[in-house]
Amino acid sequence: MSKPFDDLRHTLDQMYKNGQTARFWLRDDDAEVPSAALEKLIDMTDEQGVPCLLAVIPAKTGQALAQRLESAPHIDVAVHGWAHQNYASPTEKKQELGSHRPLQVVLGDASQGLGVLQALYGNRCVPLMVPPWNRIDAEVVKGLYDIGYSGLSVFGPEEPGRFARLNTHVDLIDWRGTRGGREDTALVHDLKKALAAGIPDIGFLTHHLVHDAQAWRFLNQFLALSANHPACIWRAASNILHDRAGLA
Repeated sequence: MSKPFDDLRHTLDQMYKNGQTARFWLRDDDAEVPSAALEKLIDMTDEQGVPCLLAVIPAKTGQALAQRLESAPHIDVAVHGWAHQNYASPTEKKQELGSHRPLQVVLGDASQGLGVLQALYGNRCVPLMVPPWNRIDAEVVKGLYDIGYSGLSVFGPEEPGRFARLNTHVDLIDWRGTRGGREDTALVHDLKKALAAGIPDIGFLTHHLVHDAQAWRFLNQFLALSANHPACIWRAASNILHDRAGLA
């Protein structure tokens, strides 16, 4: 492994000596149908015993993905908007769940998306909204609880709200540069920063469809290190949401 991984291992070793625990959870976005990249993600997480939450685009998915995931019980699904369609103007950041359409239309899409995935996956559908591009209007957030959602997952620090937040904090992809995997140094820096901040459950964000060789290598090494380190626990998003939302 690279020097940054040695530094991360050292940090985890110190945490273990101090009786501290590093808790992680994994979210992967933009799933639609089975693919070679998805197979790689399934195999990699299954090998290390790491649960994964797959953010699925309801309007673009169906029985094919549901049937494939029947034999991958370590993977749950969440609602990734409706169609991952941008309604913002060219001068704005992309957004599907924004104020660009009537609120009831946006909430109607969100309700339909939850219904589609619940029909396909039953209780393996976590009632968690994962907004495309991690952006959602505050008024839409207020309406999610009333249409069946128990939580919201975006990127960045959790903010207090009406219901549970389950955010991601470290992004594998270099969206502003190569659009492939970020450098080890940058990723390990973000992981150590999250550990130092005492984040209860650090969300690691991936996008299997755009992973290059570097992204897959880092993910494989990170999972292998953390899943086998005594200071680390990988948690299922459903369990975290249960804890935070007080679900029965």
